[in-house]
Amino acid sequence: MSAAAPRRIWLCADDYGISPGVNRAIRDLIERGRLNATSVMMVGPAIARSEIEALQASARQSPRCAIGLHVTLSAPFRPLTMHFRPLDGDMFLAFPKLLRAGLTRRLDREFFRNEVKAQLAAFAEAFGRVPDFVDGHQHVQLYPQVRDGFVDAVGEIAPKAWVRQGGRDLPLAQRLASPKAMVLDILSAQFRRRADSAGLSFNPGFAGAYDFTRAADFGALMRQFLEGLPDDGLVMCHPGFVDDVLASLDPMTDVREREHAYLAGDAFARLLADSGVTLG
Repeated sequence: MSAAAPRRIWLCADDYGISPGVNRAIRDLIERGRLNATSVMMVGPAIARSEIEALQASARQSPRCAIGLHVTLSAPFRPLTMHFRPLDGDMFLAFPKLLRAGLTRRLDREFFRNEVKAQLAAFAEAFGRVPDFVDGHQHVQLYPQVRDGFVDAVGEIAPKAWVRQGGRDLPLAQRLASPKAMVLDILSAQFRRRADSAGLSFNPGFAGAYDFTRAADFGALMRQFLEGLPDDGLVMCHPGFVDDVLASLDPMTDVREREHAYLAGDAFARLLADSGVTLG
């Protein structure tokens, strides 16, 4: 009896563009063959031409590294479009406020449609093409009303790009053990229907959500993420090297260095082999 073919998954590093240290860590893992996707924040402070060219050079060393747009619609970042609403000063709302506003139907999809189109256009100008896929910082693409503008914009500008959903078919006990994953699953069910009606494809499974505020065993978490993940399923990750830019923008700091260290190490390579998973 022949051995089962390995499952091919996407391991995607979010937040390219948030800081030089994060960018450097992501490129390092791409060059090692330990990532096969990254998504880029076009409103981030570390998105100069040199950072784009460095990413493109790293991706050329990989057999297949997808580069996507990390749509960013939450603080402490600022919109590309004029007259965007709602804002907190000159910044997007913090993501809890944005989610609440969507749940209570207080958002206008056109503002989000236009902002996502602007970020898609910025990506196309920087990379010379549309993104391979489109996802969202802090899962904003899944939020009520926001998702309508998001899907409209992607369908218009990059209809062949796949979009990220955050759901996965898990036993109820596992869902209840991770409230964050359960919320993402609920929001994703509605997102999948909206994306499907627009003719957009999406990843069939998702993993990678955990409590970033705790010093978790990332190796043990990765084993859980891979268990039962289907072909073309996606695991998100957030590797990075801490620098002053990152510390000024995001509470995820040391955890990024722990993720990088694990993904760069031998234990991760063994886990992929033992799990019958490939990033090829």
